[in-house]
Amino acid sequence: MVDIGSIIKLQRTKRNMTQGELSEGIVSLSYLSKIENKKTKASPEIIQLLCNRLEIELTDTTDVQIAEKCQEWYGMLFDHFDKQEMVTKYEELENLMDRSINDQTLMFEIHKIRYYCVLRDFVNALYKINELHEMAASFNPTLKYYWYKFKGNYYSFQEDHQHSMQYYKLAEESTRLANINNEEVADLQYAISIEHSKLWEDLEAIEYAKQAMEVFQSNYNFIRCAQCHILLGIAYQRIKKPDISMKNYNLALKLAELSNNEDVTHLTHYNLGYLHSIMRNSEEAIKHYLIAIQNKNLTDKPKLEALTRLIQELYTIGDYDNAKEYLQHAKEILNLTDKRYYTKLYDYILQVYTCLLDGDLKQFKSVLADDFIPYLKRKEEFQHLVFYAKMLAVHLEKIGKYKASVQYYKLANSSYDQLIIL
Repeated sequence: MVDIGSIIKLQRTKRNMTQGELSEGIVSLSYLSKIENKKTKASPEIIQLLCNRLEIELTDTTDVQIAEKCQEWYGMLFDHFDKQEMVTKYEELENLMDRSINDQTLMFEIHKIRYYCVLRDFVNALYKINELHEMAASFNPTLKYYWYKFKGNYYSFQEDHQHSMQYYKLAEESTRLANINNEEVADLQYAISIEHSKLWEDLEAIEYAKQAMEVFQSNYNFIRCAQCHILLGIAYQRIKKPDISMKNYNLALKLAELSNNEDVTHLTHYNLGYLHSIMRNSEEAIKHYLIAIQNKNLTDKPKLEALTRLIQELYTIGDYDNAKEYLQHAKEILNLTDKRYYTKLYDYILQVYTCLLDGDLKQFKSVLADDFIPYLKRKEEFQHLVFYAKMLAVHLEKIGKYKASVQYYKLANSSYDQLIIL
């Protein structure tokens, strides 16, 4: 068995047992502490007695039924799977796994990190990471691969892309010795491509997306292919190759529609909307944004992203009535959303457009200069800084505040430079 002392500690803490309660009549408290902290190797007889006290079975044989159930559950840990079914399967497995220590014990515990991330239960995800940290050094290459990958998942969900990339790269190093298939390697390459994209490392994003897509194409995984085309579209858009970007988005859209996948269809229309927006084609941008917000299964963040982009375009072409309608819709969603890291950003955006649509230019300037732009600088949200610093600069120039206007034009330019550096 791998690191049996750490597993005993894990099972003891699950049962809210103290070391004294577990060790009484079997070993001294100090000796149990040494077992749990890998400072001594206990005899099989002592390990068996401790397992008896924990009411768990110690087995060296593979339980085929448990292994199959675990593999089924591992394959469900994606956003597009039904969350209630995922939870039900987890609870069933948890009851089985709590009664024994077997060859799936550690793999099951590591996959809980991914499970909590998919459920957006980041408190328990971090708790599980901390709980497994002490035994991670004894993981075999396959366990290390998933340990690093799921830690990368956690930091990605937290928008900490530097740390996410660090753990994904460690997972990539582990693939040489890990017992994983090509589809799993491609899934990691896809995740790395996403992080490169988030970090504005577009050439690297292209490289990893293409590597992943080779495997997805050979396995006829159309959804994954569509997602890779979206990443390629974003990267080519940024490096000023709009024709190649458009081609990739259109391929993504065909594959998403072929697979009847609403989430990927939404994401493609959203990115097509943004591409048309930066090409100054507001009517086409609006058309795609309107399609994007039709997905009823959208979570709050992508819904707010699409709505705020739509409001910007409607305001740009002077369609103020529709802009006000969608602004109110966005406010209703924001009011019902749990306060998370991204809600402040959209709150400020909606404040800006509320001021513009109400004609309150004094408050518009105040929100941008005093609150929103300082917030964006603190968060290093350079893409939004470029847009909103320039917006304020144009306004100040119009009202004759030329010195202040130059200050914000400079901020927009320096923010753009930061994006290039990234």
